[in-house]
Amino acid sequence: MLKSTGLTWQVQEKTILDNLNFSVTHGEFVGLIGPNGAGKSSLLRCLYRKIVPSQGELTLLQQPLAAFNRQQLAQRVAVVLQEPPTQFELTVYDVIAMGLTPHKRLLDFDTNSDRETIYRAAEQVDLALKLEQNFNRLSGGEKQRTMIARAIVQQPQLLLMDEPTNHLDIRHQLEALHLARNLNITVLVSIHDLNLAAAFCSRLLLMHEGKIVADGSPAEVLTEANINNVFGVDSAIDRHPYHGGQRISFNLELPQ
Repeated sequence: MLKSTGLTWQVQEKTILDNLNFSVTHGEFVGLIGPNGAGKSSLLRCLYRKIVPSQGELTLLQQPLAAFNRQQLAQRVAVVLQEPPTQFELTVYDVIAMGLTPHKRLLDFDTNSDRETIYRAAEQVDLALKLEQNFNRLSGGEKQRTMIARAIVQQPQLLLMDEPTNHLDIRHQLEALHLARNLNITVLVSIHDLNLAAAFCSRLLLMHEGKIVADGSPAEVLTEANINNVFGVDSAIDRHPYHGGQRISFNLELPQ
């Protein structure tokens, strides 16, 4: 589905991403975890071609990522950014409808089927009653949920999410990650909350100083040693009482 070979990105003499090698198969829900500045967002920007790597190769569906034109890429890859855009003078309906753009020709109008798709996506993110509201008047969490709905109607094969739970309350954090997981497509999501990562992700890439330092299941990656080495905090890991996966508790006393 997606493969990175020797991916490196440098700005002047500073290496931001350092020789990243990994592949992602169809249907995987992969979490990118690591401290601020580890390179998670930069990696995602390379994957949706916001930035051009200095070295290495990225392939999508066994084709070079650079070979896709913008429409072809948008038909296959959807992106939910950490900070929702603020320049939209559009209704919530119109913003969600933008997800249909890659699949339409110029001047095509929305069909009844399109409108049903938009409404269903709005229902999934608890915004069906706000479709006629101005996007700019929404709360930060509502804006983020609108962008998730836009990604849903885009019907991508790969969904890239950069801190999608950042502005959401606890219930909507869980709903957003449930939605993404239940799309049955390939998902790469950068996420700070290690307990959410352990609960939802089938696989984790742990990043530190531009490198991937661990790659595997949550049980393999989220060890007390890895958390101490990368995040600089002590932790204890036990079994979560609800989902049976890992639960991470942090020592509030910081190591000297």
